[in-house]
Amino acid sequence: MSVYSIKDLEHLSGIKAHTIRIWEQRYDLFSPQRTATNIRFYNDEDLKLILNIATLKDHGFKISKIVAMPKDLLAEEVQKISFEDRSHQDQISALTLAMIDLDEDAFTQILEECTKMIGFEKAMMDIIYPFMRKIGILWMTNSINPAQEHFISHLVRQKMIVATDQAESSENGSLFLLFLPEGELHELGLLFANFLLRSKGAKTIFFGQTVPLDALEEVYHKLNPQYMLTAMTTAPEAKEVQKFIKKLGSKFKNCQVYVTGSRVVGQDLEFPANVGLLNQFEDLIHLTQKISSKVS
Repeated sequence: MSVYSIKDLEHLSGIKAHTIRIWEQRYDLFSPQRTATNIRFYNDEDLKLILNIATLKDHGFKISKIVAMPKDLLAEEVQKISFEDRSHQDQISALTLAMIDLDEDAFTQILEECTKMIGFEKAMMDIIYPFMRKIGILWMTNSINPAQEHFISHLVRQKMIVATDQAESSENGSLFLLFLPEGELHELGLLFANFLLRSKGAKTIFFGQTVPLDALEEVYHKLNPQYMLTAMTTAPEAKEVQKFIKKLGSKFKNCQVYVTGSRVVGQDLEFPANVGLLNQFEDLIHLTQKISSKVS
């Protein structure tokens, strides 16, 4: 079972910790346990309850009415809202509940409904990635079970691969090589980049996780790509990042290389002339649009 601080509940639900404490006292909502140092902590059921309360409250339900509802009725009302309403925050809350329960059917249904309403690209940008950022923070602070994070990551990965397979690249499209450095395993962002590029007409080759530069250099000389893209979240080590960027610039001189990820975004780094920084996904979308206009 995962454990959450009151700040985690605030982070995921959008309800201020101060308000949660008031509700806890006034309505006897939770019975949090305490650490040896007398700090409250909450469990999965507490998180589910505060997410459900937040959803109903955002749709005009009064807190006094919500806390009087039987649990099955409360869950029924939330489910109805989640599948009928177009609010991104409601969908993110519903995905969080599916993660807590390891409910693959619910997660898939929510994502499919979002995709029907706004398309796969916007569903990823406006719902899945904000959701994954929230979950990623909890994972890094050991608030959630790693199995829950892996469960969701696996499902998102499956959906992105299917969507990418359905996207048709142009014969005249520029060639992108996409890879992650040795030791880097966080590939969801790069998978989404692969989908975006493919859907805008670029040709892509996705090499995936932990690719040695020497092996990549050999492929580079065979294929002569116009572009390369990599993401650095946990690798290389922070002290090795600048050296790695210089290697990218020197090994792939005749190619425009783009880098992104927390190891490089917002860092004090120098970039060779042929290496560019993508600060956020909007930069990648702008890049794909530019490439798409060249193809057309």
